[in-house]
Formats: sequence, structure tokens, C-alpha cells
Amino acid sequence: PRHEDEDDEDTFKILVATDIHLGYMEKDPVRGNDTFVTFNEILDHARKNEVDFILLGGDLFHDNKPSRKTVHSCLESLRKYCMGDRPVQFEILSDQAVNFHYSKFPWVNYQDENLNISIPVFSIHGNHDDPTGADALCALDILSCAGLLNHFGRSTSVEKIDISPILLRKGRTKIALYGLGAIPDERLYRMFVNKQVTMLRPKEDEDSWFNLFVIHQNRSKHGATNYIPEQFLDDFINLVVWGHEHECKIAPFKNEQQRFYISQPGSSVVTSLSPGEAVKKHIGLLHVKGKKMKMEKIALETVRTFHIEDIVLADHPDLFNPDNPNVTQAIQAFCMEKVELMLDTAERERLGNPRQPEKPIIRLRVDYAGGFEPFSVHRFSQKYMHRVANPKDIIHFFRRREQKEKKEIDLNFEKLVSRPAEGTTLRVEDLVKQYFQTAEKKVQLSLLTERGMGEAVQEFVDKEEKDAIEELVKFQLEKTQKFLKERRTDAVEEKIDEEVMVVFCCCCFFLELISSIMPRIFFPYLSS
Repeated sequence: PRHEDEDDEDTFKILVATDIHLGYMEKDPVRGNDTFVTFNEILDHARKNEVDFILLGGDLFHDNKPSRKTVHSCLESLRKYCMGDRPVQFEILSDQAVNFHYSKFPWVNYQDENLNISIPVFSIHGNHDDPTGADALCALDILSCAGLLNHFGRSTSVEKIDISPILLRKGRTKIALYGLGAIPDERLYRMFVNKQVTMLRPKEDEDSWFNLFVIHQNRSKHGATNYIPEQFLDDFINLVVWGHEHECKIAPFKNEQQRFYISQPGSSVVTSLSPGEAVKKHIGLLHVKGKKMKMEKIALETVRTFHIEDIVLADHPDLFNPDNPNVTQAIQAFCMEKVELMLDTAERERLGNPRQPEKPIIRLRVDYAGGFEPFSVHRFSQKYMHRVANPKDIIHFFRRREQKEKKEIDLNFEKLVSRPAEGTTLRVEDLVKQYFQTAEKKVQLSLLTERGMGEAVQEFVDKEEKDAIEELVKFQLEKTQKFLKERRTDAVEEKIDEEVMVVFCCCCFFLELISSIMPRIFFPYLSS
């Protein structure tokens, strides 16, 4: 039931979504259009609810360099749903040249006299669609230049971040919209610790603003500094919209220490076969009036249903005996029974929702520790080719208990990248770091930094930035040459040459390393 004041002239209505991942599996014959269909559903909800604007929390695109099909489909949807004659009911009070200072058109799109925008879209970038290359451009900049989206929250400095809010007013309600696009978690963690991140506040009546902050970082702990603790954020914030985490926890949760609320909308598409992705997908309709807010959950109907279950074979001694010669057939029959039950559940769900795609995503994780042997996944998959959306990876065999007992750290690259744990992401920077921690002294870096090389290799692999390593070397060489000139050093020429050669030797090593590990990074389950 709607409150009477929800549509009044003082109430902002904002559609909130994150991690849409346009283009994910676009070449898959079954799942290829899933992201585009759901994006249209999200925009359709915005239009039907006559929202003031759409707020996206990063990773609109799955690939850093999305295909022409993906960009074209995105432009088509934004033009269809966000352009029109309906007037925009709020105004912007802040200096837009500051809010959009990196844009060639530093003003909000609905105020451009050459455009007819009915629903403005504000978005930060995520870690998938972040700025890369010499010009530091990202896919959102293309949409921004076309006038279909307002890209904000971008920070170029690695030394200090000043987050200046977009100040919005509708009637008597004022919103200070803060945004921070994705930054490597370790770097941002360090900047918070060193007090290098500042959230600027409005000069006038700072307590009269509803402070809304959108961020795209790890929220759950992935290592000592590979996440952003909630207590790092300023306590004057009223609501944090947290992108990047795919599990839907959209109902605002109060952080009792900082006194602000956090909404984690989650993704609108399943991109990893992990339990968090099986939670029903929602977007939010946020109502803000004065300093009060209400988040209305909207279930997405076009999302492909996903069911996941775990089996621990050792928990069923009455059914499975590893010494029995027919135990593998018994395990296979048991797994088939489980998959059939999951398919029945998925079919019942679909009966009440005709917009849901026909074939579900099914995942059965089997812990075969205790002397059991896995059966042929390929042969098992053949039985479900026409019934599930992911026949090739229905079954995942693992040995969790045995992995926990193994304490020694093996830094052999082949072993490191052959079979990552379920639900974890293999990070190129970590491989680079581990290499130098164990490398012989003669191949240690002298001119380049470990972190710089790690980030360059990561851009080379993940973002397909072919010049990333070359640009890093060129930058560091120029920096070193400038340093030597300023010092007027009498360094021996041969010694300088020797130092420079170390740099190029390391680059050559990395090109060899990349060529050997790239297939395993992109296809981590090849050896499964």
C-alpha cells in the first residue's frame, strides 16, 4: 500500500540497482540475452513508477571493453525508456563543473538544451567497467558523451580523494548525493587509514541534507585490507548504497556504530555459481522526504532462476561405502535424484511467473572427501542438455576437508592457478606479488614497483590493455631519468644500463608468465 505523501512535490522517488553486468555470457545460445532482458525490466519499472532518477552502483557492463552488440543494446534501452517529454521535477544546486569535471559536457544531461531526457540516470563505475588506458576512459564515458547517462564519483588522484556531492532539491527535500567509483580495495583501505579520503559537506545548513552515498567495493572481508570496513565511512551519512556484492540484501540494515543504514541491492544476473547468487534478485524504489526514507523492494521477474545445493558424501555412510566397487554408480544415481528435485522446484516457481526464462541454472556441489572418486561430469551433463541453462557445470566436485588440513603454501604457479576454490576469484596482482616474494635476487625489481607492475599486468590480462606494461615502463624510465638529471649524479653509464636491463628482463618474464597463465585465469575449471 502506498502512503499518500509518496508522490507529493517534496518526495524524491529513486530507482536503485547495481551490478547489471550487461553482456555477461552474451555468446551463450541460452543465456546470451538474459542481461539485456532484465535491464529493460529495470528501466520499465523506473518509467512505470515515474521515478525522479535512476541510481546505479557500478558494473553496468560486465566487460571493460563491451562488444558492439552490448553497447548498442544498452544505448537502445536507455533511449527507449529514459528519453521523453515528462519534465524532471528536481533541480541541481551544486557546481556541476566540479561534479562532472572530467566530462567534455560538464552538466547533467536533462539540462542539455539539445536533449529530451525524462528519467536521468546517475551511475558510478565498478571494477568491471572502470577507466583504463592512456586516456583513462570507460564505457560509461561513451554513454555520458551520448547524453544518456551521468557518470559521477570518479577520482583520478592516488594521493587524495575529495568526494564532492551532487546537491539535489525537490520541493523542501534536499539530497547530497556522494559517489565513489571502484578503486582497488587495498589502495582505498590504505587511503582511509591515512585519512586521505574526505567527504565534503554543503556549506549551508549541512544538517538539513539527506546524505546518500553510493560505493562499489568489497564489503565482506577477503583479506586483511582487501575490503572496506563500514566504520571507515563518515557517520553523517544517512544511507549507503553498496555495489559490487552480488547477494541481494536490499532492505536497509542499520550500522549501530556509525548510525547509518546500508542497502546492498545485489546483482540482477547470476555471474557466479555460489550461494549468495541464489538469493532472489530485487531492485529498490527509494522514497526520500526530508530526512526520512523508505525502501520498497521490487522483485525482478525476468531473472533466470538459480538453485544450488551441497552434498557431503561422508555424511551418508549408510548409502555410500568407498570400498564398494559400485559406489560411483550409487553416487551418480543419488546426484541425479537431487538434480531432478531441484528441477521440480524450479518448474513450480516458473508456473507462477511466465516472464521467467524456461531453463533454470542448477548447481550441485559434491564434497567427495573420504576415499570417494568423482564420476564423469561430461557424461552426467549430457542427460540435462535440453533441460538446464548450464549443462556443462551442473556438478562441481571438491574436497573441502582435505584442503583445510593442507597447511603448507605452494607457490608453484601451475598449482596456484589450476583449480581455484569455489566462489573465489584468482587475482593477477596476487600472482605477481607472490612471484616477487619468492623470486631470486637477480630478478627482483629495481626501477619498477611491485604494486605498479601488478596493476599493469592486471590491466593487460583483465582489461585487454595491450600497452599497459609498456606505458608503465616508459613512465618509470622518464621518472628515473628526471631524478638522475636533478641529482646530477656521476653514475657510471654501465651501471645505469644494468639497472634498466633489469626492468626489461622483468617485462619479458611477465609476458612469458601471462601467456602461460592467461588460459587458466579465463577458464579456471579446465582442469576440473
